[in-house]
Amino acid sequence: MTLNRDVTGLVAAAQRGDAEAMRELVLTWQPRVRNLVRYLVRGDDQVDDLAQQALLTALEKLAGYRGEGRIEAWLDGIVLRVTLRGMRRFRLLRSREVEHVDDTNRSAGSEAPRYPDRRKLAIALDQVPDKQRSVLIMHHVLGMSVPEISAFEQIPEETVRSRLRNGMAQLRASFGLTEERP
Repeated sequence: MTLNRDVTGLVAAAQRGDAEAMRELVLTWQPRVRNLVRYLVRGDDQVDDLAQQALLTALEKLAGYRGEGRIEAWLDGIVLRVTLRGMRRFRLLRSREVEHVDDTNRSAGSEAPRYPDRRKLAIALDQVPDKQRSVLIMHHVLGMSVPEISAFEQIPEETVRSRLRNGMAQLRASFGLTEERP
């Protein structure tokens, strides 16, 4: 089995229990899953653990994928659920502690900024409250509509719109941009 096989073929083979197809799916999905998790959580502490849990969950639930819709949308939904559940668990463990990103603890040479714009965005996203952050990611990264986010989060659509507005305002402020009003 080669890495050139299409994802649909890999999914079908993995559903039949082909371990090599499962391995190739993990390798194919890993960057997407890690990026999505990174955008959803603060800092880098939990990214690898949550990404690994999301990939394991996706493999466990793969037999239930019926081929309806894009496999990426199905995977993104799993990643969202696993990550948000993990974040809630983490918040319970660290209840009432204020979490701050401490850039001084990172060694300057350990993480070469290959994608400086993405890194700046990730740092800016770290400053956005969790509820606004998750809605921003679902809308702007995953392309979910306001009604889809409303259904997923089980909140009113106007709440979604408000969180989007407030989150975007905070991101703009982080980059020193101001909203121009006509």
